[in-house]
Amino acid sequence: MSATAGQAADGVRSLADRFGIEPGMVVMEMGYDDDVDQDLRDALTDRCGDLVDEDTDEVVDAVLVWYRDGDGDLFELLVDALGPLADNGVVWLLTPKAGRDGHVEPSEVAESAPTAGLQQTSTVNAGRDWSGARLVLRRGAKAKK
Repeated sequence: MSATAGQAADGVRSLADRFGIEPGMVVMEMGYDDDVDQDLRDALTDRCGDLVDEDTDEVVDAVLVWYRDGDGDLFELLVDALGPLADNGVVWLLTPKAGRDGHVEPSEVAESAPTAGLQQTSTVNAGRDWSGARLVLRRGAKAKK
């Protein structure tokens, strides 16, 4: 059994592996603040290079959205994330875990994501204080924008 890029010899998947980030991918970041998980950011930049910001003109393979309760309208933020996203791209919605400042109720994600044309496919532990929800375009959603 061989290890994939970034996978430890003991078989433990790295953060970049859990997020499906590969070398050469363009990853956009939204909602950055001093409370983000720096270990996650470091793992991703080690894998793909610098993260681009929301002013990029590039088509991106993935979008990391750091979102806390009180950060504004989640639906609008998700729609903004779709603009530069490749048709087969993924949005990672990163929210504080339950009991942490800024925790977002799962019902808010469950309501906002489908309205924005996204469906949640999985969740990951994104660090000590953050959870990640993997959101992908529903079939035909990008064409309707």
